[in-house]
Amino acid sequence: MGRLLVVDDAMIMRKLIKDVAVEAGWEIVGEAKNGAEAVELYRALRPDLVTMDLVMPIMGGNEALRQIRADDPEARVVVVTALDQKQTLMESIRDGAIDFIVKPFDRQRIINLLGKVRARVDASAPPAPGTTTGTEAASEPEPQ
Repeated sequence: MGRLLVVDDAMIMRKLIKDVAVEAGWEIVGEAKNGAEAVELYRALRPDLVTMDLVMPIMGGNEALRQIRADDPEARVVVVTALDQKQTLMESIRDGAIDFIVKPFDRQRIINLLGKVRARVDASAPPAPGTTTGTEAASEPEPQ
């Protein structure tokens, strides 16, 4: 199960994203209403994915994205934006966002995006303790 941090100043948007994410099999590990809270929660929780609104009070999404990626260059952040914020969106992509969701969003688009990210998370995860990758067993001699 992927771990998700949802960041948006609008409570209804956080709820919509959380509902879709839970339906897609994600665990919601935290939510923030501005970029400053997002950075703090990311540092504490280290989620597999962050959905980040771009226009928020206190600290905007792009600044939060830059701070998160400075702390963790492997951080996966998907930005959430309105259609009229193309310049801000392009800045986010340059700053390391892996994808974007346009408001008002299509539920199926989010489910598909979460599925793609989940596959990346699963592919990069180390094997669980006590499991083998197949190569270990091949290198051990057969018991006699």
